[in-house]
Amino acid sequence: MKKIVVLLLSLLMIFSLTACSQKENTEEENASSETQVLKIAGIPDQNASDMEKGFNDLASYLSEKTGLKVEYVPSVDYSAVVTGFERGDIDLAWFGGLTGVQARELVQDAEAIAQRPRDEQFHSVFIAQKGLGIKSLTDLKDHSFTFGSESSTSGHLMPRYFIMEENIDPMTDFDGKPNFSGSHDKTYKLVESGAFHAGALNEAVWENAVKENKVDLNKVEAFYTTPSYYDYNWSINNIDSKFGEGSKEKIKQALLSLGDEQSENEILHLLGTDKFIGASNDNYDAIRQVAEKIGIIK
Repeated sequence: MKKIVVLLLSLLMIFSLTACSQKENTEEENASSETQVLKIAGIPDQNASDMEKGFNDLASYLSEKTGLKVEYVPSVDYSAVVTGFERGDIDLAWFGGLTGVQARELVQDAEAIAQRPRDEQFHSVFIAQKGLGIKSLTDLKDHSFTFGSESSTSGHLMPRYFIMEENIDPMTDFDGKPNFSGSHDKTYKLVESGAFHAGALNEAVWENAVKENKVDLNKVEAFYTTPSYYDYNWSINNIDSKFGEGSKEKIKQALLSLGDEQSENEILHLLGTDKFIGASNDNYDAIRQVAEKIGIIK
């Protein structure tokens, strides 16, 4: 009888320990799921405070639409967004054409899922101080010049390409080495201030600056607009393994439906559009080819 009691107590103890272990595992899994955060970022190509407000609003919108916890991660420069995307610290990023190509090459199964309609035919704008007689790309010789970020498609890669097509070497034909301002808004301010004779930037930022009287057109003017190319896009990591099957599609559909409500217009205004359309990696093959020709991508 004593042996039977000991056996029953042992079985009860094993059952109790197993039940506790299963409960702890379930609680850990639930806790992990609840704390999992989808992190979004964007290349810092304009005013940091404007970006922070707009992207925080976007994070709230995506959380509401998908049921995922979404947070905005500010980045100090373009390369930081690419690095964060490569490491998996950033799940969804607003890239330019070049940074998107760079990031997707580093991450298997990463995908461009959305873009603005204008990104199918995007342009760079060349600007110059008034009164210098700069009316064409060939007139840039012997003048000081500023690009935007070195990793920018519209502020560096494509402007540099079109300059070189006119047989101008940016490293030898300008007055000194070209400058890199870091962002499009800084580019037009540097030209406006007289720090540089000319520069190149994103057409959308220029148009917005003119519309909102952020630039003094008595001091600086646009003199050339480039041929079109594909540019900005939302690229997403392979998040289904992290957040569950179908998470990527939920995010894509949320982006494509952005703007259905009036309250979402401020988010779209920040990104210079009234809606997003679908995108694909193939759209940016020409960007890769130009980057390889110039030597930015090996």
